[in-house]
Amino acid sequence: MKRVVLLEDETLFRQLIRLTLGKIKEVEVVAEFGTAREGLGYCRRERPDLLVTALVLPDLGGGDLIRTVRTELPDTKVLLLATHPGGRLPAELISLGIEGYLDKGGSVELLLQAVRTVLAGGMFFASRQSPRARGDEEARRLASLPLTAREQEIARLVATGRPSKEIARELGLSVRTVEKHRSNLMAKIGVREVASLTRWCLQAGLLSG
Repeated sequence: MKRVVLLEDETLFRQLIRLTLGKIKEVEVVAEFGTAREGLGYCRRERPDLLVTALVLPDLGGGDLIRTVRTELPDTKVLLLATHPGGRLPAELISLGIEGYLDKGGSVELLLQAVRTVLAGGMFFASRQSPRARGDEEARRLASLPLTAREQEIARLVATGRPSKEIARELGLSVRTVEKHRSNLMAKIGVREVASLTRWCLQAGLLSG
C-alpha cells in the first residue's frame, strides 16, 4: 500500500479528497491535517510515499512547505492543489521539485489520474485556462524557447518515452537525424538525461497533464 498524507485547511474539501483516494485500492490515506506544522511533524516521523497538499495553508506558504519537504523528505512525492494559479506559478513550483500540480476545481477523475501517475514515478501537471488565453500564451511561450519547432517536437516525444526509431518513423526522418536533433536540443537546454528533459518540457509548457 502507498501511504498518503493530506494537508488542507478546508475540512469539506479534505474529506472529498480522502473519499476520492479511497477509490484507489493500492492507496491508503494514513493521516490528514489542516496546518503545515502538524502535517510536517507527522511526515518527518512516518515518511509517507505521497503528500497531497494545498498551496496555501494558515501557517506556511506553498513554496516554503515544498522546500522543507524536498530538503527533509527527499523520497516523499508532492502533489500540489491550488485554487487560483498565477501564470508563472506552476513553473516556479515545478522548479522546486514537486511531482504534480492540479487545480482544486479539477474533476475527480483528474485527481485520481494525478495520484496514480505520481505514485507510479511519473509527473502530472494540469491547470485550467480559457482557450483564447491559452492560445495567446502558448504562441508567445513557444516563440521564446531556445529550440526550433522541430527540436520542440522531438523534445516532446523523447520526454514522453518514445524511442528514436519510433520518433523517426512518425516524423519521416532517419534515426541518425533524430539522434542528432536530440543531442543538439539537450545541449541547448543543458540537460543530460530524459528525466531532466521531461521536467524542462513541463516547465516550458511542451507537455500537459
